[in-house]
Amino acid sequence: MGGPACLDFVNTLDDRFSAESKELLQHYVDLARFAEDTRILSDLQVDRLMTRSMQRPEEAKRALASAIQLREAISEIFYALVRRKPVPAASLVILNQHVQEAAQHLALAAGRRHFEWKFESDSYDLFAPLWPIARDAAELLASERVEYVRACASKTCEWLFLDESKNHRRRWCDMTKCGNRAKVRRFYTRNKKTAVP
Repeated sequence: MGGPACLDFVNTLDDRFSAESKELLQHYVDLARFAEDTRILSDLQVDRLMTRSMQRPEEAKRALASAIQLREAISEIFYALVRRKPVPAASLVILNQHVQEAAQHLALAAGRRHFEWKFESDSYDLFAPLWPIARDAAELLASERVEYVRACASKTCEWLFLDESKNHRRRWCDMTKCGNRAKVRRFYTRNKKTAVP
């Protein structure tokens, strides 16, 4: 829903700003499924990592903790930008550490028409899902598209998304969910005001 994988990754803490936020990455398997759903890793890589996480549960816990640390750093950076506040330096340090780690697993590969960057596809490293996420966040931050990162206008949501609409005036993470709820609420409020007692 967010567009770039890094924004969808931030949204894995649902209801972030409420008293009852919902952690969607409770186990390493959740992280692997996120990598599969967003296609940042192949199905084969995800299967390998799920197997490896069962063989090495302590390493899987460390990878998940690192993923959550990365997610929160990315979150703090993008929400600061959306709210036009200073970017927390500590969050940028964490993201840069992950970007540098990711770069060690990146290589040029010949494509059909041109060369492209690819991450190691035969890796059994449980930290592998973090590499494309960190790189994706860095690329978005370094691009002109960063000015179109938005937070959903619904106060019960506030998910991040990339506004790729023609006029860049999109307000909702998903028009069929948050946008539709807002329309219904406005309609109900309008009709309530015009109703004759």
